[in-house]
Amino acid sequence: MSKLKIGIVEDEVIIADHIAEILVKLGYDVAEPAASYAEAVQMIDDEKPDLLLIDIQLRGKRDGIELAAKINENYHIPFIFLTANADASTIDRAKKVNPSSYLIKPFTRDDLYASIEVCLHNASSTKSEKTEANSSYIISNALFIKDGQHFNKVKIADILYLESEHVYVNVHTAAKAFLVRTSLQDYLENFDSINFIRIHRSYVINLDHIQSVSSEYVIINGVTLPVGKSFRNNLLARLNLG
Repeated sequence: MSKLKIGIVEDEVIIADHIAEILVKLGYDVAEPAASYAEAVQMIDDEKPDLLLIDIQLRGKRDGIELAAKINENYHIPFIFLTANADASTIDRAKKVNPSSYLIKPFTRDDLYASIEVCLHNASSTKSEKTEANSSYIISNALFIKDGQHFNKVKIADILYLESEHVYVNVHTAAKAFLVRTSLQDYLENFDSINFIRIHRSYVINLDHIQSVSSEYVIINGVTLPVGKSFRNNLLARLNLG
């Protein structure tokens, strides 16, 4: 488990440092800021951020919109545009590269936080219900689960099992369990069916983390989980034990 890592592409050092400070206070990891197209590409390769904040005006010949086109083509990372220019021509160019959100300078901490949420929502393939207390988004191979005013990054491969609790789902990892407001069936639809399987009306497991299995239970990370009768044959067949 790790925090959402955000990359900043901003040619004004003071502004970049200020944004970084806000992000850290919001609970995010921050990659080393970049000031130009070339520095940004290097930062993305080295730091592998989950989300980018991109100023449209950058040092050098290529601007943030050109960088965004490169990201769409090669990296597929969600991004937010930052700019002091709200003129129609700039916005028209920006719309063509499909930013997840757009912030006009100067902006507040709340503006930035809201844009990050919108960005994750727009970039996500999840159908999970969004609430004030709990929301989660799936982007690429990771799940981003809201915890207070920041998002924890959980790699899908690191999820041990999902546990239904009324209108909530507990997402269990070796380090921590996260509570998300959604149904187990809706959550299961967002995961790779090759690795995840329902074994009980209350449990979905990651097959890669099974330590022991029988017709009545599986053990994952030392925890014994029941296997429902109606799910038994499917589980054993998936494990080539049927």
